[in-house]
Formats: sequence, structure tokens, C-alpha cells
Amino acid sequence: MPTQSRRQLLTTAPALLLAGCKGPAQAQPPVSVPPLKQVAPFPVGVAAMTGQFDDPQFVDILARNFSQLTPEWEMKMEAILKDDGGFDYTRPDAIAGFAANHGLRLHGHTLIWYAQNPAAFERIAGSGQRFADAYRNYILAVAGRYRGRVVGWDVVNEAINENGEGERDCLWSKNLGPDYAALAFRHAREADPDAPLFLNDYFLDTMPNKRRSFLRLAERILKSGAPLTGLGTQTHVSIHMQPGAIKAAIKDLAGLGLPIHLSELDVSTRNEEGVKGALDMTPLPERLAHQARVVHEAADAFAALPAHQRYAFTIWGVRDKDSWLRRPPNAGDGTDKPLLFDDGGRPKLAARAFVDAVAGR
Repeated sequence: MPTQSRRQLLTTAPALLLAGCKGPAQAQPPVSVPPLKQVAPFPVGVAAMTGQFDDPQFVDILARNFSQLTPEWEMKMEAILKDDGGFDYTRPDAIAGFAANHGLRLHGHTLIWYAQNPAAFERIAGSGQRFADAYRNYILAVAGRYRGRVVGWDVVNEAINENGEGERDCLWSKNLGPDYAALAFRHAREADPDAPLFLNDYFLDTMPNKRRSFLRLAERILKSGAPLTGLGTQTHVSIHMQPGAIKAAIKDLAGLGLPIHLSELDVSTRNEEGVKGALDMTPLPERLAHQARVVHEAADAFAALPAHQRYAFTIWGVRDKDSWLRRPPNAGDGTDKPLLFDDGGRPKLAARAFVDAVAGR
């Protein structure tokens, strides 16, 4: 998931109002929707953290509306690998248990991420085969532990440079070379012969050059014979998303014929169009209408995929107040409303837009 500085890149294109938006009121009208998972012919996912499982309202909304769960960060290396090289599965085990107890599919997120530089690996950087063995052992241990419990893995996360040009230079590439990603897919398949294995990244919808770099990497992994079997597009976007951009991105990604995971959807209402860091002072109902238009396009484009390419459509949080965009260091003034349910757990226009898109309306 991107940082707030990355999100500022989103405010670069005009957006259209939904028909019928009236203006000055400061809250949306009541919205009623059926459970999201009941209307979608594909898994509807959500991100969560173990600390949220003690909130009855959170659990109720999640269980009624979603059929798949992605750990927001507690299956990442930072939550599992200790400084001494040992493993701590306390939090990922809790998430796996919660998913099983509530009949939810579990999506593993993530095995290898450019942003992590754990002490256990830093100590052996430059050691050649020793580093390669530790890399393999980590993937085998984690993917193997959850074999049969996860329905898929984000194997490599955010491998493309911030500006969209080429691949990131990171701890993994420095020690294993540019084919560290293909190597990760081979190790993940060794640990789990059955789970779909995804390459996942952000801004594939807002930056066509990044999408091209992403697809070039995917093609190189496939040509190497490594078992890349799915593509994840995070879809952290804003209400100023250019109409048609998400649809174009999903169409391009689907061209490889692999399953697609729309993996981390949220639609920020906070930043003003084209003004870095400035607050959008448009009346809230208009911003929520913009948001609904973006969600409708995303759901409509995903629903139009062939059934075998619709892995899951995942929202990055349950209620607005649960979003990473409302927590430090990304919180800003705390007014962002990026999700499908409001702070009180009520469905928003965006939730209605998802239902309408899936129903072909």
C-alpha cells in the first residue's frame, strides 16, 4: 500500500459529478444496500488487522459484507521475521484463525516487499549463497505454514519504481540480482503447489508508464518459466480519477490472460484536484458522488472480466475510520472518507455504486 506522498500524485485529472448531485448539504442521504458478497458473482475482499477484531460492529459489517480477508500488514515480513532470524506467527495465525472461524477466504499479503530491510537479512547482505538460502527458507517457511489456508499469495509487492520507469533497486535485487522476483515465485510454488501467485503493485491505473513497466516485468517472469499466475492492481485512487482510466488499466492487465485481483481499493476524498497537499473544499455530497462514480467504474470494469479472471475485488478497510489514510503518518486532518462504509458503519453512495455496477446498472 502506498504512502501519503504517493497519494498526492493522484490529484492530476478531472472528475465528473454523478447526475443528480445537489450540493451544499454536509452529509449523504441514507443509503440501503444488500450485503455486498451476496450480489457479487466473485469474492469481495477486505483488509483488516487483529486489533480490529475486538470491535463488534467492525466484525459484524465485515462478516455480513465480505467473503475474503487480506491481512493489512500482519503477514508481511516486518510482523513475522524477528531481528535474530526467528519467526513470530502470533499475528498472522490470529488472522488465519479469524478467517477460518468466519468462513472467509484468506489472501496472503505479502512474501517479498521492496520496502522491508529486516535486520536478519541486512546482517548477511553480500554473503551470496547464504543470503539466497535465507531468502528461500523464509518463503518456504511462511508460504508452507499457511498452505491450504490461503487461497492465494501476493508473492512480490511493489517491484516497479515510484516514477513508473523500470524496477526498484532494493535489498533483494542488490543481493539476488534482477531476477529475485522470479526466484520468489519459484520458492512460493515449492512451498504451496496450488495457490495462485500474484505480482501486485499500485498506480497501474493512474500511470500508464508504470503499467507498461509492470507488464514487462510480468512477461519476463513468465518467460523465465517461473509460476506467476495472477496480477494484482491495488487501485489506491482519488475522487479526481480520470474517467475511463481504471477500465483501461484492467483491460490492459487482463491481456496476459491471468486472473486479476483488484487488491486494495480506496478512493480518497481529501486532496484538492491538482494542488499538492491542499484540502478539497468541495461540499461533501459532491465528493461522495465523485467517489461513487470511481467505485462504479472499478466494479463495472472488474465484473466485465471473464469469470476465470475475476480472482477477487478487495476494499482496503471496512469503515472510513479504519482506513490507513486516517492513521499517522497519513492522517492529514483526519477528514478523509475513502471507503464504502462511513465512520458509523453505514453504507455510503460508494457501496450503492458497487452494488449497481455488479448488477449491470
